[in-house]
Amino acid sequence: QVQLQESGPGLVKPSETLALTCTVSGDSIATSYSHWSWIRQSPGKGLELIGYIGFAGNIVIPTSLHSRTSISRDTSKNQFALQLYSMTPEDTAIYYCVRGGGTLEFSSWGQGTQVTVSS
Repeated sequence: QVQLQESGPGLVKPSETLALTCTVSGDSIATSYSHWSWIRQSPGKGLELIGYIGFAGNIVIPTSLHSRTSISRDTSKNQFALQLYSMTPEDTAIYYCVRGGGTLEFSSWGQGTQVTVSS
């Protein structure tokens, strides 16, 4: 059974950088034929793809977030990470790490972590 667990701060100040880590168990991000995504849901809004790192190590980020998003992975720890720069209150959301992305189904989700942007 694949399990994902997000970790990181729950409160970030405006203009700061959000750093989240996703720890994966039950699968290997280095060898699995899967992508690994970050998705968020803001209050009253639908799910938004932040980006993903593919099984080949390629990174895909939507244009709307491309200038302030970084996604990476540490295969030795079986983790992948998100950095979102220049946070604003509009970035307040529940952030999820997810197995899947691109043309691959979202098959496993972390429980999500609430991130609030406030001074």
